[in-house]
Amino acid sequence: MKKFSILLSIVAVLTVLIAAKPKPIKIFMAGDSTMADKPIEGNPERGWGMVLPSYFNENVIVENHARNGRSTRSFIREGRWDTLMSRVSTGDYVIIEFGHNDEKVDTDRGTTLYDFKANFKKFIADVQAKGATPIICTPIERRKFDANGKFVDQHGQYPEQIRKLAKEENVAFIDLQLTTRALIESKGPEESKKLFLHIAPGVYKLAPKGREDDTHMSVDGAMEVAKMAVEGFKTLGLKSLTDNLRPEKEVKVTFTQPFNELK
Repeated sequence: MKKFSILLSIVAVLTVLIAAKPKPIKIFMAGDSTMADKPIEGNPERGWGMVLPSYFNENVIVENHARNGRSTRSFIREGRWDTLMSRVSTGDYVIIEFGHNDEKVDTDRGTTLYDFKANFKKFIADVQAKGATPIICTPIERRKFDANGKFVDQHGQYPEQIRKLAKEENVAFIDLQLTTRALIESKGPEESKKLFLHIAPGVYKLAPKGREDDTHMSVDGAMEVAKMAVEGFKTLGLKSLTDNLRPEKEVKVTFTQPFNELK
């Protein structure tokens, strides 16, 4: 009888502990190569979604569905958006950042400005229908300076469609184009190379001939963009996210667990 009472007490304690454990907060990510997971070994490239967990404690789970080369059009067409949405529940967050490949209108990925905005509108409606929160972002800037050292924008009117839609739909919005441009300009033509992939030959296994890439980011660049997103969460007052940020001194590079349901 005494053993049975002890067993009941243990069960009761475990039940309380399980009940007290908070439900994980989930962030889903939809986007292109600037956000996507990358091979870790022998590769200098990092997507900002890949390193977003660096800023959160264990209560936040980041599930990164972003993939290289995708536009809003191809992300939908390939079923990636439907797969992401099948996993979203009430109270989750969905961060959406496209533009780099939508701008390539002469390819099967490209979208017109009208369709680009319409696809984002669909994303917003689908997420809200699940009781989740959409967070839409303008695309991060590419690094380009002219002969006089003046920054050159390459996104055209695509970011403006997202800004307009954010106002029209009154949804959470982070202007990554604006913040990344400010960062690149502040560092200038030479120092800003460290944010991207300016790699000498023979340093990395996956870039044996070296690489000069002003679209995709180094770990430093990816961490900076992820930090911009975190600052955006603070500005937006997303308390369930900001309450689970690591103290600044405890921030360390941490990667997402790759989501491999669709390659």
